[in-house]
Amino acid sequence: MNKIIKEKIQQAISILNEKNIDMWITFVRESAYSKDPVMDIIVGTNVTWESAFTICRNGSYSAIIGSLDTANMKSQGIFEDITGYVKSIKEPFLNLINSKKPNVIAVNFSKNSNIADGLTYGMYLILMDYLKGTDYADKLVSSEEIISALRGRKSPAELANMTEAVNVTLSIYNEVTKFMKPGMTEKKVADYITGLVKAKGLEPAWEEDQCPAVFTGPDSAGAHAEPTKRTIQKGHVLNIDFGVKINGYCSDLQRTWYFLRDGEDHAPAEVQRGFDVIRDSIQMVADKIKPGVMGYEMDEIARNYIVANGYEEYPHALGHQVGRIAHDGGCGLFPRWERYGTIPYLKVEESQVYTIEPRLPVKDFGVATIEEEVLVTKDGSRFISTPQKELYLIKS
Repeated sequence: MNKIIKEKIQQAISILNEKNIDMWITFVRESAYSKDPVMDIIVGTNVTWESAFTICRNGSYSAIIGSLDTANMKSQGIFEDITGYVKSIKEPFLNLINSKKPNVIAVNFSKNSNIADGLTYGMYLILMDYLKGTDYADKLVSSEEIISALRGRKSPAELANMTEAVNVTLSIYNEVTKFMKPGMTEKKVADYITGLVKAKGLEPAWEEDQCPAVFTGPDSAGAHAEPTKRTIQKGHVLNIDFGVKINGYCSDLQRTWYFLRDGEDHAPAEVQRGFDVIRDSIQMVADKIKPGVMGYEMDEIARNYIVANGYEEYPHALGHQVGRIAHDGGCGLFPRWERYGTIPYLKVEESQVYTIEPRLPVKDFGVATIEEEVLVTKDGSRFISTPQKELYLIKS
């Protein structure tokens, strides 16, 4: 992780220059309890007292922390410029700012992005008290653009971890395909997957009670629900939403199966058609996504295609970024709905990793859905996951 953090700090310096921001301040306290999401990628450890981590466009970066935290911070080997204080952070904090004379200061708050909104209201008031009487209070901006770019643009080490997580997830899907049979419950399938994850010494990409999520047949629970005692029946479409975390980085993939009824050797036409529409809509987006497009434009490609084929539109976004958490980054492949604010209008960037995950109901059978991961390249994209091109068939 130290290698990754050093990569991310250098990325942050480049981003500050790109955005014409002189200084970025992450202002925190008791971070083990009140966690700022960015701490994991630019600091790598927790602090107790009020602390300020600054990165400047000139390449300097500093930590001003409580004196009792200095030994731990030095042992991390990340920050060379470390200042410990005893009574108050105010004096060393203002001294640092005055020495840099920044005209634009980004701070860890945001109206639009939860990953950039780590500054609590109490800490905001303290910051304003410290800056009172200076002109710096009028130079503050949100660090949303910095954090969005920093979390989105994957470094080589980050991408290696994410690719490994994807490969492990796909291998577990191969195992569960051999395991599942009619008569099993969603919970039994989920428990089997959880056992494989633990046997590998790994952890799920999100909360264990919903990772994996297993849905079988018509009228199953909606997305983000935990597995139930609902029984898999012949003639059911079943889908699983699942990922693992490796070295702090996640995967997030979905796959769809059909359980053949007696006498069937292929899925009914309506099941196959629903799967094909989903598969094709994903490929259409993968063919069009590239740096500079807006998230909503990609959502509309899949959404319009699915509706044009006679299905209702999916009740969620087309996709999201993946990284240290399953739903990461700023930009997403989001529709232009009020709930998403300005995020659908953000532009896709090179080195970001997105899921593409449309869904549609197949009446009387279940839900057809696939979730793939793509890496945005210089002039397009490539799949990180091996795409599901055929409907998985289970014969009892």
